[in-house]
Amino acid sequence: MSHTFPIRVYYEDTDLAGIVYYANYLKFIERGRTEWVRHLGVDQGRLREEEGIVFAVRRVEADYLRPARFDDDLTVETRAEAVTGARIVLYQAVTRHGEALFQATVTLVCLTDDGHAARIPAEIRRLLGGALH
Repeated sequence: MSHTFPIRVYYEDTDLAGIVYYANYLKFIERGRTEWVRHLGVDQGRLREEEGIVFAVRRVEADYLRPARFDDDLTVETRAEAVTGARIVLYQAVTRHGEALFQATVTLVCLTDDGHAARIPAEIRRLLGGALH
């Protein structure tokens, strides 16, 4: 199951040429991931308060395909590829009217407040696992 989230490119997102600065795609997909887990019913604030864990990016493999420009309407697509006891692998893409501009495979893990690795709680795995493909 794929989730989509709309983004508009603002002037602050661009460089002098009016092209989206490369690091801002990471911000765009972060927003998409946040809305994806919210849509699935995961309250990240409650997870931190009650379980003492947070999601953290472990790895990003990104491909920049075409530039986005000032005032473009973009869509961030997020799709779960794998959910295990210790990690979540996502496919994320930024598109403009269906044209792929940026694609990434993102691996997430859970960390405790002191920065140690933690298993993903079973209820969270169930919610996220239900969103596979």
